[in-house]
Amino acid sequence: VLAELIEKFVSHLSESRMDCYFSLGNYKAMDADVKNESLSSVQQLGVEMTVRYGKYLNLLKEHAENGLCFVLMNCEKFLKQQQRTVVSSLCCLRERYAGYDWFASSVFLIMSGDREKTLTFLQRFSRLLVSAFLWLPRLHKSMHLPITTVESGIHPVYFCSAHYIEMLLKAELPLVFSAFHMSGFTPSQICLQWITQCFWNYMDWSEICHYIAICIFLGPDYQIYMCISVFRHLQQDILKHTEA
Repeated sequence: VLAELIEKFVSHLSESRMDCYFSLGNYKAMDADVKNESLSSVQQLGVEMTVRYGKYLNLLKEHAENGLCFVLMNCEKFLKQQQRTVVSSLCCLRERYAGYDWFASSVFLIMSGDREKTLTFLQRFSRLLVSAFLWLPRLHKSMHLPITTVESGIHPVYFCSAHYIEMLLKAELPLVFSAFHMSGFTPSQICLQWITQCFWNYMDWSEICHYIAICIFLGPDYQIYMCISVFRHLQQDILKHTEA
């Protein structure tokens, strides 16, 4: 039901010029195009974890690895069309996105391992503003960002979402904010970890689906409210750890 709902919602928005923030390049996914491509060791490890988790949740069948690899390699080729060429000494700007694509993997699981559905959804989704915040590889070396932002190697999620999380945390949960301040560890660091991993390893699968759906339906600012609500939920534990 969730797969159908987000599919229809994103399809509807991506056809409206007013709702499309990014342009859509012409890209057709073909097996032949990615035949000679390969995934990095980090991505291969991520694929193994995703497939293992998907089978545990009874969402994936045998040979799902091939479908997920197809999705990831096509996403990389599709997003490359909208990337700048950057000369930088930073490792994260040398070539491909350094981490694993947790968002595309989450969508693959929501779509029950259907590679065509997943790719069609991601291509349409990439036109919407929310894709910049939920799908981190979306803005890797992106031509949609000012060159100075690209060269800094800092993702907009860090100076947009994480910045607002810290501001709200100070106003809403001052004790938690103080606890972080005393520890010398910033809330934005842990939030960036949560957001990058789509809350994998932190929340149950149903909650991960709720997070993705809420941000798609209600807007990217709900990513901020979600993190604040997690901190509110963890407040007593955080304060206990601070005392100890």
